[in-house]
Amino acid sequence: MSSDDPSASAHGPPSGGRPHGGRPGSEETATDPTDPSGDLLMRIAGGDRSAFERLFTDQSRILMAVILRIVKSRSLAEEVLQECFTEVWTRCSGFDPERWSGRTWLITLCRRRAIDCVRSVESQQNRDLADGLRSSAETGDQVEQTVIDRAESVRTVTALKVLPPEQSTPIVMAFYQGLTHAEISENLKVPLGTIKSRIRDGMKKLRDELEASR
Repeated sequence: MSSDDPSASAHGPPSGGRPHGGRPGSEETATDPTDPSGDLLMRIAGGDRSAFERLFTDQSRILMAVILRIVKSRSLAEEVLQECFTEVWTRCSGFDPERWSGRTWLITLCRRRAIDCVRSVESQQNRDLADGLRSSAETGDQVEQTVIDRAESVRTVTALKVLPPEQSTPIVMAFYQGLTHAEISENLKVPLGTIKSRIRDGMKKLRDELEASR
């Protein structure tokens, strides 16, 4: 809501009728010349739309300044001001002229709304930052693991070349091709027990070779 355009079409009270318990017009509401804003609030509580428009015209600039000092953003301040005047129309029956002057009540309302807005924005920014850091960390971990995996793969291939073919071949078939020992035995036409022994002995040599190359 812009404080420079107090027209009724843009800044009139929200649709949906006057506050519960209100009565049309303001003829029966006593006025207080020492507290014009309080008088307008009392009339608004009675459903007086013209009082609402007058209050906006009279107070929107100073309330906008109060909000802007807190939220530091004009666009946010305009949103908060809109929310404040919506609350004025729907909840100004809570205004107690025995406790507050009208302007004090309005400023307190705007300050509360503005502080809530800042906290909400900061909370969202913190969530966005946390999500960004988490995503960055996960991406970094994935890249690091890929590098490690590739390095280990190169070292493993190099170490396999050291093994004799009768040991390296079944190891490659088991761990790179995903074949079972029985399938390897059938493919190589070598007894199953011999395949198991060659893989076991070859893996021991392979581990020793990898340890030595670290």
